[in-house]
This record gives sequence, C-alpha cells and structure tokens, in this order.
Amino acid sequence: MSMLKQLYDAEELPYDKFMKFGPGSLSDAELLAIMLRTGTRDKTPIELGRAILNLSGSKWGLLGLHHFTIKELMKIPGIGEVKAVQLLCIAEIAKRISNMQAKVNLSFQNPDSVAAYYMERMRHRETEQLILILLDAKNRMIYDEVISVGILNATLISTREIFIKAFKEEAAYIMILHNHPSGDPTPSRQDQQITNKIKEVSILVDIPLIDHIIIGDNRYISFKQKGLL
Repeated sequence: MSMLKQLYDAEELPYDKFMKFGPGSLSDAELLAIMLRTGTRDKTPIELGRAILNLSGSKWGLLGLHHFTIKELMKIPGIGEVKAVQLLCIAEIAKRISNMQAKVNLSFQNPDSVAAYYMERMRHRETEQLILILLDAKNRMIYDEVISVGILNATLISTREIFIKAFKEEAAYIMILHNHPSGDPTPSRQDQQITNKIKEVSILVDIPLIDHIIIGDNRYISFKQKGLL
C-alpha cells in the first residue's frame, strides 16, 4: 500500500462520511473533494480541496472561489481546465441559490430584503458597480441594470441617462444600489453627492428616488433608513 493511500485511508472517505452523517458533517475541503472526485499522484482529493481553500486564505474559505479566474485556479497542481470550470460553476450555483431564496421575500419597501437579494451578486465584486432599479406604481421591479463600473463619481454618472430609462420604462419610482469592494458600506462624500444629484432631478420629474443602498461584505447601509435621503 502506498504512503499516499495510507494517508487517505486514515481519514474517512468524504463520500462515506456523507452517507453516514449527511452533508453538514463535511468540512469545506471534504465537500470540494467530493466534487473534484480525483486528486493527483501526490495529493488526495481532500488535500487538493485544502490547496484550493488556501489559495484565497482563511478569510474567504469557499467564498474565495468567486475571486478567481480559470487561469488562476489552474495554477494549483492537479487543477486543469475541467476542474477549474467545475469549481467556478459550484460558486455560481451557490450564488444563484442564495439569490432565489432572497427573491421570495423581496420587497422594495424593505431595505433588508433588497440588500439580501443583491448581496451575493454584489459583495464579491472587486470594482464598484452602480445598479439602477426601476419600479412600477405598486413597487414591483420592472428593470435593473448596471449603469456604472469603477470608482463612482457624480460627474461620471449620467443623471440624464437614468431618467431617459425611467421614462422609457414608465417607471413610477427609482432606486440605486452599489457595492463597496472594501466590505465597509459607510457612504463616502461622493456617494452622498451622487444621491443628492439624482434626488434633485427625481423631484423635478416626479419619479421619486426611494432609496440608495450600499452593499458591503454581509453588511449594508440604506440612505432611507439612515435619514440621508
């Protein structure tokens, strides 16, 4: 028996552990081992799973998969293109499941539910993105789209474009939402400037801005809740 197989047998096989105790009993590395199925000559699937987790450090764990490209994952010995694609698909499936669960309780009059709906979509972004959300008279979403990518600047956000879209979609209300890649959702001076600028025009054209939500890392700030709007 090889040394590698002895080491592998010393740990209960993840599949067997799953069958005995269920998925909640598995570590992150064991979950990845089941998905990857095979290791390398020098690494068991569990060790390969640990190598993937170590790539992003202890801060992110499985969430670190959102931060890597196929090429970056392929730098890990034993991860080829197929396994890299599998890993990124796992991350995308998790994000979509979370999004669908949040959608059930989505209410644009409730900042908690709006933040929950967009959290997984936005919290892993490494650049700031501003999303325009258009609502009908019953506060139902009729449109959402990323209208700015990069560092937000009031002079670069086209208020004209926002309201052209609002008129085109016959929106009754608008909402804006963006992320802070730092993880801290505290509004900056530019955030307040952007909000004030859009609010002023929204009053003039009678399509109220009902909130501006900033997404951090599992945290958010609502301008409406904070009395900043």
